[in-house]
Amino acid sequence: MANSILVVGLLGLFFGIFLSFVYTKFKIEENPLFSKIYELLPKANCGACGFAGCSAFAESLIENKTTPEKCVMVDKLSLVKICEILGIEAEKKEKFVARILCHGGVNAKKKFEYTTIKTCNALNAIFDTNFECIYGCLGLADCVRICPVNAITIKENGLPEINEEKCIGCGKCVQICPKKIIKLLPYDKKVYIACSSFEKGAIVVKICNSGCIGCGRCAKVCPQNAIKIENNLAIIDYERCDNCGKCVEECPRKIIFFSKVSILA
Repeated sequence: MANSILVVGLLGLFFGIFLSFVYTKFKIEENPLFSKIYELLPKANCGACGFAGCSAFAESLIENKTTPEKCVMVDKLSLVKICEILGIEAEKKEKFVARILCHGGVNAKKKFEYTTIKTCNALNAIFDTNFECIYGCLGLADCVRICPVNAITIKENGLPEINEEKCIGCGKCVQICPKKIIKLLPYDKKVYIACSSFEKGAIVVKICNSGCIGCGRCAKVCPQNAIKIENNLAIIDYERCDNCGKCVEECPRKIIFFSKVSILA
């Protein structure tokens, strides 16, 4: 019995020494820049940068596989400090926010009530939609559930509402929406068209009380020629748009809106 205990003890000692040697011999030294950069990152691990988390993002920065502004949550001061550590020039970071390009909800006619799996992607996979409009929001909150900063809620009209002050522009809601009616748009461009239907106007008025009918009145009054009609839908060129709001006033269907936040200084 005593011999057995002695043998086990010696084996444990041997393997302990062996593992310690292997660790010392083959351990990978951490890049001294890593901890400095990692401490400046938000540590939210939202994945919006395209990497598994802030740790992987920091390593990719050091390896020159990405750029600091790809982190949508990093603040301006931290961004500048990270660039100084990496010895690169800080690029101007334009803020983007997600916006819902649909104003259907209770304004859109339903073909039937859907009571099965309550997710947009399930409904889309089974029936495509339960609304007459095949382009509209399904309203089952996939975008709400995936938002890492709780910036999206479902309003009483059945449509998602995005808090643009909370939104970090990560694009996760854009990716998960099966109808592709959520878009990342420049934060400082206040005007947006809340419709994604390509149906002709005569069809739109029958199935939705607030869809774009492609009348072109918004395009005619735009002083910057920033709006054009494509496939029966008004489209804004944000390179030209100056936020004048004339299209908002002119739209007969009232589906062109100002965002609810002020322009960044």
